[in-house]
Amino acid sequence: MAANTNRYSSYTAASSSDSRNGEKEKKELWSSMLDSVASAKRLPEKNILLLGGSVDSQREFFESLSRNELRRNTDRQGSRKPPIANSFALGYTYYDVLDADQEDTLARISVYTLTDPSPAFASLIQPLITPQSIPNTLIVILLDWSQPWKWMRQLREWILLLRTVFQKLNRECSATMEEVMTVWRERGRGGGLNLDGTSAVPTTSADADVSLPVGPGEWEDALGMPLCVVCQNAEKMEHLEKTQGWKEEEFDVVLQFLRTILLRHGASLIYTTPSLPSQLPTLVHSSLGIHSLLKKQPLKHNVIDRDKILVPPNWDSWGKIRVLREGFDVESVSSGWAADLSIPWPRQPERVADGDDQQLVKADDNETGDDEQEPDEDEYEEPKEPEGSSVALYEASVQDPTMDALHIAGSSSHSTKLEVQTTETQQFLEKQLKLLDVYKQKNEEPTGHLARIKSVRKTTSDSLTAEDDQLKQQAEAKVLEHIGPVQFNMGGIQVDADDMLQRLKERQAFGTSPEPLSPEGETVEETPQMDTENLQAFFTGLMNRSRQS
Repeated sequence: MAANTNRYSSYTAASSSDSRNGEKEKKELWSSMLDSVASAKRLPEKNILLLGGSVDSQREFFESLSRNELRRNTDRQGSRKPPIANSFALGYTYYDVLDADQEDTLARISVYTLTDPSPAFASLIQPLITPQSIPNTLIVILLDWSQPWKWMRQLREWILLLRTVFQKLNRECSATMEEVMTVWRERGRGGGLNLDGTSAVPTTSADADVSLPVGPGEWEDALGMPLCVVCQNAEKMEHLEKTQGWKEEEFDVVLQFLRTILLRHGASLIYTTPSLPSQLPTLVHSSLGIHSLLKKQPLKHNVIDRDKILVPPNWDSWGKIRVLREGFDVESVSSGWAADLSIPWPRQPERVADGDDQQLVKADDNETGDDEQEPDEDEYEEPKEPEGSSVALYEASVQDPTMDALHIAGSSSHSTKLEVQTTETQQFLEKQLKLLDVYKQKNEEPTGHLARIKSVRKTTSDSLTAEDDQLKQQAEAKVLEHIGPVQFNMGGIQVDADDMLQRLKERQAFGTSPEPLSPEGETVEETPQMDTENLQAFFTGLMNRSRQS
């Protein structure tokens, strides 16, 4: 019987299994160490969704926000500034936030820009809103002091666009937004965070659990992400004061409207001037949760200096807004803003028939006999504002000085809309031709009436002239009958002066009449023309002598 040569060694099996386990532990140890190092070097990523303004104003905002950081990065690394690509649709740029010692990078902020609140751009914003990016995103809306009368309408357009985008998000994003808004409501109300986002240190353990309640008109329309409104070019307030006659009352009304509306969204407000330092970097960075560990920069509110206004989130209230100027109806403005946000968006212009179009329809109906014929092109006008609209109240209080009655009547485009709808050349000319025909018919009717009046007047004047001549002749005959014939003795011959004058007139008329052409071959002796004027003067003198005698 052969013995089994394949012996099993328990020592060898145990040693091999231990070596494998040791290798796995080493791999896990190295991977955990590499992950920790990578996570330590990974920068916190923050996002800013910059809405409104122009291409230049967005660049000014970016430069004022990152002026110090860009200079530090350039000095330390010698690299160029990051480009700002915001000329078309959704733009992008970024910058790094450095600590006070200029050595440590606190975060990298990505800035996404959009200048036009068109519904077509909603699909560009939606991919930026994710459960991971919502807690690290700040929405900034730019306004410009060059046109403060458009602010309410611009804010409404942007907020309606954002609400349209947020309504299409999934449940996970909606839940994340609710959590973010819950944390923001507790800022500065005695909870765990101050107004600038830093951790609050309660004096007692009881104060840590007590927070102030939300006041009236606050957080009524939370967007789901923090909002900051930046009013640029505050130096133009002086220009409005000098050229447009603005006073402190107008500036206070603008500020009261802004604060009342932004209070409903829990938003912050700041006025900036390009040439002056401001708290804009502190406000934006604190809203994103970026704080320096070496140098704390507290966020101080300011509602006294009209060109340096700063209203942090959760600081304002209806009582503070009323103190600014008496007579401001905070309740009506707040409820009117809710009505403005309840309108359908995008808004469709209303179709109305112009007065000229109605005349065209009537003229065409009279010619063709078709009552159902419509004009070739309908006129559109801007839809009416809802009842009690805050936009309407604001535009009634803060009016555009460059708008006159004709501009208001002829303007059918939105204040923030850059495109102008035009018609084709042939259609425009065809419509104008019909209008000219209608006006021509109207002008011809009074012209014919005036012609008839002129003809009647001419006939009447001719008849009156003939009657006047007849009356004049009758009066002269009566005078001659009363005076009698005038006779005088001339060389022993009795001469009738009237008869002599009549003969002289006939002879003069015969002398001035064209002579008939004589046949050829015959010669007629020409008689010298008598000087009838001297004769008439001679006999007239004789008549005057005889009357005087």
